[in-house]
Amino acid sequence: MTETLPPPLFDPFAPGFTDDPYPQYAVMRAQAPVYQHPFGFWLLTGYEGVSWLLRAGLSVEDENLASDSLLRQMREATFGDVAPQEHAVSMLDRDPPDHTRLRRLVSKAFTPRAIQALQPRIVELVDEMLGAMAAERRVDLVDALAFPLPFSVIAEMLGAPPADHDRIRQLTGTVVRSLEPVADPELAKAIMAADEELRQIAAEMIAWKRANPAEDLLTALIHAEDGGDVLDDDELIAQTLLLYIAGHETTVNLIAGGTLALLRYPDQLALLRRDPGLVPNAVEELLRYDSPVQASRRITLEPVTVGGTTIPAGAFVMASLGSANRDEAFWGPDAAALDLRRENARQHVSFGAGPHHCLGASLARLEACIAVERLTARFPDLALDGDVVWNGRINLRGPAHLPVSVG
Repeated sequence: MTETLPPPLFDPFAPGFTDDPYPQYAVMRAQAPVYQHPFGFWLLTGYEGVSWLLRAGLSVEDENLASDSLLRQMREATFGDVAPQEHAVSMLDRDPPDHTRLRRLVSKAFTPRAIQALQPRIVELVDEMLGAMAAERRVDLVDALAFPLPFSVIAEMLGAPPADHDRIRQLTGTVVRSLEPVADPELAKAIMAADEELRQIAAEMIAWKRANPAEDLLTALIHAEDGGDVLDDDELIAQTLLLYIAGHETTVNLIAGGTLALLRYPDQLALLRRDPGLVPNAVEELLRYDSPVQASRRITLEPVTVGGTTIPAGAFVMASLGSANRDEAFWGPDAAALDLRRENARQHVSFGAGPHHCLGASLARLEACIAVERLTARFPDLALDGDVVWNGRINLRGPAHLPVSVG
């Protein structure tokens, strides 16, 4: 007689989880805010634990996983010997001193001044897209605005040469599946193949840009220097792809998920229309309410104690950003509701925290502020017009299709 194990408390493969993970998170916070999954990894769901983990200076490099880690064994069984080259990894996956060095070089090109200079162009792009929406009357907001806006902005910002945007969209959509639990060897092969094709596209972009320098981010990255230190070719490719992918795969969720939240809370949408000065705080609350990135991970280098529970060295620890952003212990009893006037909304953890705080946070905020303000002002009769289809992702979760009518 075989013993049937009870289902794990955290099951991202449960039906409906990617449509709405928040009920599961609420159970986790109540029953096991520091939880060891049967697969061996740990999950933190409370605001205090998540906030601590993000700032604690732990590792992000997979080789620091304990050699007997079940997660490590599962990954090796799925991906085999194929793994990203050690020297080709982006700053997202590096610890100091490599992370410090790479981030310092990229930051030289990604300055607040450079972001702010984009404002007129973002306004122009949004207005073009809203004009096209007005002519159509009924559109999928993801295809009409939420995806093309950040994609166009990051492509123009990089100064990328003309490219097959549909193909890049397909490839990046496959590559970001590597941020999820991957148990299917065929998906693992597809991820690696897409990664290789994207690396080739990035290498060609960089070669083209060396021959055609301009006032753009890619040229600035090529020439970024710090005390004689520059990015080598593999590092350039990795950082370029990170900016390209992170520059649109996350902001699409913020714009689409944020618009959906406003449509589901008509009183808050009406409040925003009456008081457009609320837009910056509204964007912070939209980021909190439905985080575009749902989780971040760290690896312990020594035993750590969180909420009275000790996690061993070499453990893979997931910080649930989406759950922390709805923790009643921090936000109060209305944590699950949208409140555009929430005074501490900016204390969300959607951009992470500590050394790996999102480098593109100010760009995402700028794009969302402009998109939300102009979309809600231009279309007073904006309404949902069909069923929302979620993208099926556990981490970079957001609507894949958001049908709306604009009046």
